[in-house]
Amino acid sequence: MRLELTHRLLLCGLLILSGCFPPPPDGAEPVIVVHGLGRTAASMSVLEYRLENEGYRVVSFSYPSRSEPIGTLVDLLAEEVDRCCAAETETVHFVTHSMGGVLVRSYLADQPPHRGRVVMLSPPNQGSELIDTFEDSPLLRLTLGPAAEELGTDSTDIAARLGPVRFSLGVITGDVSFNPLYSWLIPGPDDGKVGVDNARVAGAADFLVLPATHTFIMNRTDAADATIHFLRNGRFQRP
Repeated sequence: MRLELTHRLLLCGLLILSGCFPPPPDGAEPVIVVHGLGRTAASMSVLEYRLENEGYRVVSFSYPSRSEPIGTLVDLLAEEVDRCCAAETETVHFVTHSMGGVLVRSYLADQPPHRGRVVMLSPPNQGSELIDTFEDSPLLRLTLGPAAEELGTDSTDIAARLGPVRFSLGVITGDVSFNPLYSWLIPGPDDGKVGVDNARVAGAADFLVLPATHTFIMNRTDAADATIHFLRNGRFQRP
């Protein structure tokens, strides 16, 4: 498994540097990929390669996750959708990691009924107790920025304000943590950043738990397989 992941990372890196991603076929369905808090678009490169290889037209949305509040980031996402997919606004798919899922939920909450599909990896759909713990510390804003302050579990935080989803959503989260302190602060099983139960959201079509950590779930073969299956079928594949 580790050798396979290393091979995929090296291959993906070479393709990015050389600009040799295969061109999508005519009429390829667009997928906007949205990274998480404190990350960059490069963190999603392995998953993007899989999506490209499956014939999707991938759009990588890069945004300043640590310098702007969520409202501003959602506006930037809306501009990206208009730029890349103006004729497909209601059918474009989204694949997100962590806070990227909150941005897409916020964006779609103000849009007409959405016919595209969405897969969220490790989303804090009900917020994160880690934010609750450190919300009074100036280090939270200093290290993660204003958007992080909105990701708590309080009724005034954005997760509680968004309500049930009204689009085809599949959620994939992990239950492996390498941070015992964070896991002690989070009730129940977690991925080191978000509790399994807090990844859930009312209205989702399907929910899948993998033996994955929050930081690297997007690099897993099983997560990519599940993502692609949901985009095609609206459900995760079961054994």
